[in-house]
Amino acid sequence: MEIRKANIPNNTVTRKLVDLDRQTGNIYESVVIISKRADQIASELKQELTRKLADFSSVNDSLEETFENREQIEISKYYEKLPKPAIVATEEFLEGKVYFREAQSEEKE
Repeated sequence: MEIRKANIPNNTVTRKLVDLDRQTGNIYESVVIISKRADQIASELKQELTRKLADFSSVNDSLEETFENREQIEISKYYEKLPKPAIVATEEFLEGKVYFREAQSEEKE
């Protein structure tokens, strides 16, 4: 994912509502779009992490046989240090990198 390459803060940043609703004209629509994108990012990260950690799983795992694997710990720590998906989605939305479209209403007058 492009999270590693982007200059995204790890901490929360105070935003102006005017900035968030500029693209949609409605703060609630903007929040829904950001939320859906954050869900997509979280899903992608989870799949990526699961693929990487699958190499370390063994068929005969039991409580007595649990041991520390240094590489596995480093991978987990790396993903823990990444910015949260909501922060990434907000940055993408404000930079105009999120594609969205308005649902067509079928109201007949």
